[in-house]
Amino acid sequence: MDKFRTLELFLATCEQGSFAGAARECGTDPSTVSKAISRLETELGLTLFQRSTRKLSITLAGQEYAQTAKNSLDAILRCEASLKHNNDTPSGLLRISTAVCYGHLYLRPLLKAFCLRYPDIQLDLEISDMHADIIEKNIDIAIRTGFVKDNRLVARRLSPMDFLICASPDYLAQNGLPKYDKDFEQHTWIGFRIKQTQQLQPIFLPNSEGEYGYCELSRQHITDDGGSMAPLCIDGFGFAQMPHFLAKEALEQGKLVSVFPSFRPPEPENGVFAIYPKREFLPAKVRVFIEFIIEHLQEMGEGSYHTWAQTLNT
Repeated sequence: MDKFRTLELFLATCEQGSFAGAARECGTDPSTVSKAISRLETELGLTLFQRSTRKLSITLAGQEYAQTAKNSLDAILRCEASLKHNNDTPSGLLRISTAVCYGHLYLRPLLKAFCLRYPDIQLDLEISDMHADIIEKNIDIAIRTGFVKDNRLVARRLSPMDFLICASPDYLAQNGLPKYDKDFEQHTWIGFRIKQTQQLQPIFLPNSEGEYGYCELSRQHITDDGGSMAPLCIDGFGFAQMPHFLAKEALEQGKLVSVFPSFRPPEPENGVFAIYPKREFLPAKVRVFIEFIIEHLQEMGEGSYHTWAQTLNT
């Protein structure tokens, strides 16, 4: 029998003054109560009750132990109630880690509205492209581009990641619009270098049948800062193939033009994911944050299997 249950039986015996009364209160039989008290006395090396044929009397040691046990159990129950309340109520410190570009372009603009809706939640926002151990760093939720394989974590896809081939209107006016993959070889390209691997992001272009395939192109200009891709493209440095969230604002403002339908890398690794530690009971602050982000992505035309970029150039 576990110690918590034993203490419950012991305190019930103190209150009821008999094993039979404790058994009725705790939903068991007098023999079980008697044996539990005997084991507890043996474990402690103390006599907690004086037994006679007529009555059961608690000893001084039993009285002292009962007071300590009651205080301890009350503290545990209060702690459990508080933890349950905090877990069920959107409140407390929410530690968020987000990829740099997605964080600045998509997430940060939503945070004020989130805090207005949930004023009892305080934010601790980490913006970094480094894939840190979120359990070790005690992070509640991470927003990452790309799939994370870790059986300790849940990865919920917020949206796919659709890539768009973009250029500025001025660049297209001066250099013309290529039709097929081979035509792009004559144009200037902006490449993206992945910091973690130092490799260049592959470029996929459509052939004459409209099918996308990998193309080995020279990148005259290279950056490892995703946030610089759209500005470099706007400044006329050439074509760039970038994720939809990097191009969105410039496309809406007419500073960039998407020249072909979007390309989506193979699934399931592709996408933007909400990543959080696997647990049986998800804290309310994490649950409402995910729901809030999904709600606003839907307003932008994005979901687990689609983005607004799919409607361009179709």
